[in-house]
Amino acid sequence: MAGTTTGIPANVTQGSQTKGGVGESMLRPDGTLKVTGEFAYSSDMWHEEMLWGQILRSTVAHAEIVSIDISEAVALSGVYAVLTADDLPAAKNYGMEYQDTPVLAYGKVRHHGEPVALVAADHPETARRAAAKIKVEYKELPVITDEASATAPDAVLVHEDRGDHHAGHVPHPNIVHRQPIIRGNADEAAKKADVIVKGEYTFGMQDQAFLGPESGLAVPSEDGGVDLYVATQWLHSDLKQIAPCLGLPEEKVRMTMAGIGGAFGGREDISMQILASVLALRTGKPVKMVYNRYESFFGHVHRHPAKLYYEHGATKDGKITHMKCKIVLDGGAYMSSTPSVVGNASSLSVGPYVIDDVEIEAIGLYTNNPPCGAMRGFGAVQACFAYEAQMDKVAAKLGMDPVAFRQKNAMEQGTIMPTGQPVDSPAPVAELLRRVKARPLPPVRQWESSEGADVRALPGGLSNTTHGEGVVRGVGYAVGIKNVGFSEGFDDYSTAKIRVEVINGEAVATVHTAAAEVGQGGVTIHAQIARTELGVQQVTIAPADTQVGSAGSTSAGRQTYMTGGAIKNSCEIVREKVLEIGRRKFGSYHPAWANAELLLEGGKVVTDGGEVLTTLVEVLEDEAVEVEEEFRHRPTEAFDLRTGQGNGHVQYAFAAHRAVVEVDTELGLVKVIELACAQDVGKAVNPLSVIGQIQGGTTQGLGVAVMEEIIVDPKTAKVRNPSFTDYLLPTILDTPTIPVDYLELADPHAPYGVRGIGEAPTLSSTPAVLAAIRNATGLELNKTPVRPEHLTGT
Repeated sequence: MAGTTTGIPANVTQGSQTKGGVGESMLRPDGTLKVTGEFAYSSDMWHEEMLWGQILRSTVAHAEIVSIDISEAVALSGVYAVLTADDLPAAKNYGMEYQDTPVLAYGKVRHHGEPVALVAADHPETARRAAAKIKVEYKELPVITDEASATAPDAVLVHEDRGDHHAGHVPHPNIVHRQPIIRGNADEAAKKADVIVKGEYTFGMQDQAFLGPESGLAVPSEDGGVDLYVATQWLHSDLKQIAPCLGLPEEKVRMTMAGIGGAFGGREDISMQILASVLALRTGKPVKMVYNRYESFFGHVHRHPAKLYYEHGATKDGKITHMKCKIVLDGGAYMSSTPSVVGNASSLSVGPYVIDDVEIEAIGLYTNNPPCGAMRGFGAVQACFAYEAQMDKVAAKLGMDPVAFRQKNAMEQGTIMPTGQPVDSPAPVAELLRRVKARPLPPVRQWESSEGADVRALPGGLSNTTHGEGVVRGVGYAVGIKNVGFSEGFDDYSTAKIRVEVINGEAVATVHTAAAEVGQGGVTIHAQIARTELGVQQVTIAPADTQVGSAGSTSAGRQTYMTGGAIKNSCEIVREKVLEIGRRKFGSYHPAWANAELLLEGGKVVTDGGEVLTTLVEVLEDEAVEVEEEFRHRPTEAFDLRTGQGNGHVQYAFAAHRAVVEVDTELGLVKVIELACAQDVGKAVNPLSVIGQIQGGTTQGLGVAVMEEIIVDPKTAKVRNPSFTDYLLPTILDTPTIPVDYLELADPHAPYGVRGIGEAPTLSSTPAVLAAIRNATGLELNKTPVRPEHLTGT
């Protein structure tokens, strides 16, 4: 405000709301680039002098490594390095919760596709040829593939010398973690039941199937460190695992987020980060690694397949008396996040229902199957599939409407979870079910007209397999509960650095976090929060890197809550500092500076009564205000290892679905006509993104219901279908209409009242589709995905 003495610019007369703030449907700034193919993903990175890295992976699932001969590979022209575990510079293992995962296998391999050796060459084809010339001699060992083989008294141990903190609390060394939950007396309560229903369910292994494969570029630096550009979900978690394996202090491993082509939990674990960095430090040259699609199926963890055993009892009037269950999750060869998945599966195994007497046990196994870890829904998906099937069976046995039965037992605010934790924010389970049921059904036989059947709209679609002769329709319902954020006492926090300054005559805010934008919309949301809190129109989102404090993972539905909270916190402090500058400069000219509540709106300083005092530009002039603050949610605690009691979760999310399907009973083909969803989102910070997240999660649940499964040979533990030819994903032709009805019942403990969105719809869409197929066919169908042979009995 140079040259001004009044402190009240003459051309400013009234305040104005800043556009693009919280509650508006702002478009993504990267949206156009992505749909036109111009967006730079991590696989697009380039360096003039770079080499290409290539991994040799195990061809067997469980074996001792007798020898590795790299002589032919090293001799190939264009090859700069061929490395085995013996060449690693420091720690040989990494892992998020426990470091049991080898960078390169040593001694033995524990799953099909495990990295064994590493090549750097001047061309990707040269690297592939060199890797193929490495000769590995294996002595195969028996494979552990299921609960029976894992927990047999004489079972071969997947890890012979466990040192993790779960090892002392499990009944067998091949059990990663066990979490019981005991509340009330299920046996006594069962005596009051008029009906008892038991069920056994199988949930298949699902892949995250993100479209951008694992990739990154490691560049050695002059200080002996490395600059790593990579697509990941949590930079700082990666950093803590990478640095020890490189033998470097964390400050010499500088990480920057590269363009991410989807994640869904599959990028929480390390993939190529350490391998590319080791090669870069070894060769002194930049090294790029890009997994091909086949390799990507071996390059990340998957959703835990599960076996689930349930028993429910109910009285004649439809009140659930008790529930017993056992959930067996296959964690594969390495721990990853299996203990947390076990915690979620057990604590959410009752679903969104009031059941006072429960007896629950969840275990996670070590096997020689592919490693499993984080994926959207994280342990709650498997449980929801089973308990929702049980709800339909119990309702049918009682002769009750399945929605009415669910509503009669639905939890609400104040309900006590089986862990003893009260639900202390809105839980509109009955209302969500009411909304999906009240929605008009899509027209019947809409594929039929006076001119005949449109085969494109029938099960089988363009393949022209039917003209509607054996097609029947079914309707099914489901509802689910998912925790939000990190649980069980984890120190969950996020950090945001906010800077506000005048650039080219306009107040501009810069938001700097380490949060990964994996497609969820954080790059839009973060700017909206800054506009709302600081009243500036222009907001720059700085690249995410490790030069700012951790943002935690982009997972568990937590980033709008956590990093949004950190941005809000930091902005509030920035705002106060800006007002302090204003008071110092202009306080003597207007009493409102001292007496009124002041706001920043539309680039101006205004009173709560709307009177404009000055502009941000006038206040800041050539000063800049910068703040870096953390945000933590309410503390949680670990579940008791004997009873499962404890306030383990910070927030719950709820979603309900109604599925309408048509099934060709002769061919076993399913077409999902509609998947209506109702969900409580707490606060729709960006309504358009809310709908996108719900539709995306719904589609992922549809995939596991009727298509998606990584098939592992039970005799060899080898993956049979590591390609998009054989691993089927829903395309737009398989995706039904997904009408969305969202509620905004604020969580009083969360910033703006927000509730995690992306995971909950993945839970309830799968059992809703299964329920609709059962309704259409009368078949029991206790396994995902439903395949044609399950419907035709062939």
